[in-house]
Amino acid sequence: MRRKLLAILLLVVFLPGFGLTPVGAEVEPVNLTGTWGLQYMGSQGPIKMTFVLKQTDEKLTGDYSGPFGPRKVIGAVKGNKVVFGWEQEGNGGITFTVAFKGAIESATRMTGTVGNPFCGSDPCTWTAARKSMKTRNSAVPSPTPGQSPKPRPRAQ
Repeated sequence: MRRKLLAILLLVVFLPGFGLTPVGAEVEPVNLTGTWGLQYMGSQGPIKMTFVLKQTDEKLTGDYSGPFGPRKVIGAVKGNKVVFGWEQEGNGGITFTVAFKGAIESATRMTGTVGNPFCGSDPCTWTAARKSMKTRNSAVPSPTPGQSPKPRPRAQ
């Protein structure tokens, strides 16, 4: 009985580390196109923002919305590493770069750090979760709250 239990425990402990992907097989890269909710802990509490990203090969473009005004975003993806942000003019006409650097953990989660101007010289950690895999098509208006879409006529 003890031997069976020991064998089962060894399988439970060691088997998950071996994975089901054959050695040498390439994992399909994640495309970050879509809407992402990002949050980091600021000095006054959690800061939430939204990024709508479009990935073409290793290039990222998109839009930021949040407490620091809307911004156009640029960035890059290399393997499971990502960096994105924008340039902004600060006090005295000095231009600085806001850069979110991180790792793609899955198709729905990223984590990383951000420094100046949000966190000073000591970077803060951030987490991002995918809200949608699509970017919004502004050519097709969404219904107003409380309004249902117009029904389609039935085929005769």
